[in-house]
Amino acid sequence: MPHVFLSSDWFSEVDKIIAEVNPPVPDAIKDLVINFRVKGSPQGDVEARMAAGRFLSGFGSNAPTTINLPFDVARKMIVENDQDAAMQAFMSGQIQVEGDMTRLMAMQAASPPSAESQKVGERIRAMTA
Repeated sequence: MPHVFLSSDWFSEVDKIIAEVNPPVPDAIKDLVINFRVKGSPQGDVEARMAAGRFLSGFGSNAPTTINLPFDVARKMIVENDQDAAMQAFMSGQIQVEGDMTRLMAMQAASPPSAESQKVGERIRAMTA
């Protein structure tokens, strides 16, 4: 059953998928927390965070960085794993970064994704409306 991207049901389903697949968390991002403010979703603006490789609902109180971005760009980045769209959005000013920008570099140090992480991505794409 499809779930609307960033809805509470979507976050719950992502948690289940991650628990089932249990992908390894690269050392480069084990302690990394980055907040995301996604603007213009069907649910209104949504606050989320990337923490230890997991995308979770709500801000992390200890996050040194917040990324502000539109809903369509967030979907391309998180669901479709379209890094070119992310770079284009950043270069065009659609993505604004508050705080410690060097923390974003840590996310890049975590690639390439493991086979388990790729499986999580495939399952998230399949269940996202």
